[in-house]
Amino acid sequence: MTGSIKNPMSIREKIEEIEKNFFSEKACLSSASRGRVRPEKLHPLRTDFQRDRDRIIHCKSFRRLKHKTQVFLAPFGDHYRTRLTHALEVSQIARTIAKALRLNEDLTEAIALSHDLGHTPFGHAGEAILSNILPGGFTHADQSLRVVDKLEYDGKGLNLTYEVRDGIAKHSKGKGDILSEKKDDMPVTLEGQIVRASDVIAYVNHDIDDAVRAGVIKNSDIPDKLVRIFGKWHASRIDRMVEDVVRSSLKIELKRITMSDEVAEGVSDLRQFLYERVYFNPASSEELKKTEKIITDLYTHILEKPGDLVKPYPEGDSLERRVGDAIAGMTDLYALRLYEQIFFPCSWPVL
Repeated sequence: MTGSIKNPMSIREKIEEIEKNFFSEKACLSSASRGRVRPEKLHPLRTDFQRDRDRIIHCKSFRRLKHKTQVFLAPFGDHYRTRLTHALEVSQIARTIAKALRLNEDLTEAIALSHDLGHTPFGHAGEAILSNILPGGFTHADQSLRVVDKLEYDGKGLNLTYEVRDGIAKHSKGKGDILSEKKDDMPVTLEGQIVRASDVIAYVNHDIDDAVRAGVIKNSDIPDKLVRIFGKWHASRIDRMVEDVVRSSLKIELKRITMSDEVAEGVSDLRQFLYERVYFNPASSEELKKTEKIITDLYTHILEKPGDLVKPYPEGDSLERRVGDAIAGMTDLYALRLYEQIFFPCSWPVL
């Protein structure tokens, strides 16, 4: 038939066209991704970053985050954060910023949901212990990248795009600068930089909320200077930080994601307050010693008797490294059950 369209645009192509027309010129377009390690046929409905997000949500490591400690070890209470709820809160904050700046929300969400996939059981205490035990050390950011590259899908990995992998690898700042001006320290995309900022915004606020709920601190303990900057309540603090990131980044024409000096200093001070009053609270020291014993004993035992607990992949990696994978992948509940099974005496059957 004359005048017919032989090759109509796919839904994915229409979405990519919308991105080109609507997004900021500084956004990372789905159609401009640097691609995957293993090239794949493009999907008719979803962009590459949508596919990454979906793979992350459906992988086993993501589901295990629901039983991994955020701050408080094995808390009795349904309202304390876990690694899963932390990832969701980071995603919500990051998507709000990305949308306000007309950046790629799908890419932002994929990085946010996957940034902690490599976290150990028992929170940062578990990470510190594995770092001391494993030859070559351990960081949760490197492990998160290892999970998506080499461990998921029975060693095949998720084959994510370069931009998502880069955002995962560079999301963590420890006690360093939240948003460094050193280019090599920061994600290559503005979307990855948003997640880096949103991670801190999420945890300094929800960790205060959980610490107050646990009775470790009171709202009145927060320094007056920080209350003046951010307000008194959880919602007002987040709102102030998010608005500041948006306005400050627009002010420099999206050359990078940034905060005003006042807010950046305030967030750093709030983080320091948490380190002193919550993360290294003397009341938790005995529990952290128990955590150290559990992980150390499990590592020693599994190294001697790996059995089915250690996977045969990644091929060529040392046994020590793969034992580290096994322990890092455990939930708090699984690690405790396994420890009990291995080291606690069982009742003898009575005939």
